[in-house]
Amino acid sequence: MTQVLLGETVVQLNGNLPLVGSQAPDFLLVEGKNLENRSLSDYVGKRIVMNIFPTINTPVCSASAKRFNEIVETLNDVIVLCISKDLPWNQENFCSEYGLNNVVFLSDMRNHQFGEKYGIIHQNAKFQGLLARCVLVLNQNGTIEYTELVEQTGHEPDYDKVLEILQK
Repeated sequence: MTQVLLGETVVQLNGNLPLVGSQAPDFLLVEGKNLENRSLSDYVGKRIVMNIFPTINTPVCSASAKRFNEIVETLNDVIVLCISKDLPWNQENFCSEYGLNNVVFLSDMRNHQFGEKYGIIHQNAKFQGLLARCVLVLNQNGTIEYTELVEQTGHEPDYDKVLEILQK
């Protein structure tokens, strides 16, 4: 079991991120106001950045979505999936408010198995039940090329490292 910090509080996660070199676990997530199901197979053929965070309603989570929206604008055949447990309506309203057109927001509202499979559910503290802040980069076949579990929930991920991986 992995730990992260939320402020000074130690937070237990329900497991561990999948390993670099392994196949990313499939998922069932929800996109948009029409509540369309999405799975990993919907994105095969593109490199994928999974920007995973607790909730879009915090400054750090919203900053990461905005920054990845900027980053992906300059890259070909890369899609950024911003994943949280926020309801799709809230995600879509956030995108509209800030003009985020280069990222796809997905919600783990339907079956809550995404966090289980990826080992990133907060088991205690005030974000209990929400997803931990992390980034995964997948190749076109869904193999994991890079992972970062942000050890302090209040910090942003290492954008430079993600960009370095994507430019290889």
